[in-house]
Amino acid sequence: MGDPFVGSEQVASGALTRHELRTRFRAVHHDIYVARDARPTALLRAKACWLRSRGNGVLAGFSASAFHGARWIDASLPAYVINKRNRRPTRGIVTWADAIEDDEICRIGDIRITTPARTAVDLACKFDEDTAVAAIDALARAARLKVADIELAAERHAGRKGIKQARATIALVDPGAESPQETWLRLLVIRAGYPRPQSQYPVCNEYGAVIGEVDLAWPELKIALEYEGVHHTDPEQLRKDILRVDAMIEMGWIVIRVTRRDGAANVLGRIAKAWASRM
Repeated sequence: MGDPFVGSEQVASGALTRHELRTRFRAVHHDIYVARDARPTALLRAKACWLRSRGNGVLAGFSASAFHGARWIDASLPAYVINKRNRRPTRGIVTWADAIEDDEICRIGDIRITTPARTAVDLACKFDEDTAVAAIDALARAARLKVADIELAAERHAGRKGIKQARATIALVDPGAESPQETWLRLLVIRAGYPRPQSQYPVCNEYGAVIGEVDLAWPELKIALEYEGVHHTDPEQLRKDILRVDAMIEMGWIVIRVTRRDGAANVLGRIAKAWASRM
C-alpha cells in the first residue's frame, strides 16, 4: 500500500490483520496509516489529510499545489485544508475556515482540491511574499496558469484579509521560473530597481537558429543571468553549457553566472557593472 489508508476499513474488509496493521504500518493521524518506510512528501501528507477529513474538506495551499504537480514543495510542511466542520488542531495539518465557491473546487479522483487559480490566491494571501512568489511560480508553471488568471481570481476576494498584499505578490509571479533559485534571482534584481528581465529567453545566432535559453535576460542590452543549479554536476550538461555561453559571448552577450554561494551584494555588483558597460 503506497498511499495512506484508513486502518479500520482495511481490518474490517480482511485485507489486513490488526497485527499486520501495527507492525507493517504507522499512523500519521488517528486511524490513518502509511507504510513504515514511506518517505514523507507533500503529496502523501495531502492524501492523509484528505482521508482524515472524511471527505468534508478541500485541500488547499501547498497541498493543492502538490496535486496540481508543482515542484519544490518542502516535504516537512504541514498539509493544508479548508474545512469549516472540523477545525480541531491536529499535528501536521493546518485548517483554514475561508469561504470557497463551488467553481473554485476541482476533483482529482474523489479528492476535492482548490483550483489552480484559487490555490494561487490562497498562497498569496497566507504566506510572506518571497515564499508565496516562489510557490506560485512553481504552481503556475505546472498547471500552465497565466498571471492574468490569478489576478482575475483575486478580484473575487476584494474584502478578504491579506488581499492587498496578495495583489502585489501576484504581480511578481512569473510562470517561466524553473526553480526557487531563479525566482530569488528575479526578485533580487526587480527589488534593486532594474527593469523586469525576461525569463527563459531564447538566444539566436546570426542565422536565427536558437543556441539555447538563458534563465533571465535583458535582450536589448544583451545581458543574461544564469543560475547554476545542481544539474551542473553532470559533465555532459556542463560541457554543453560552456559551449552555449562561449557562443553567446562571441555574439556580444554579457553572461552573469550565479551560484548558491553568491550573496546578494556580489550579484548586484556584477549586474551594476554589466549595466554600466552598456550605457
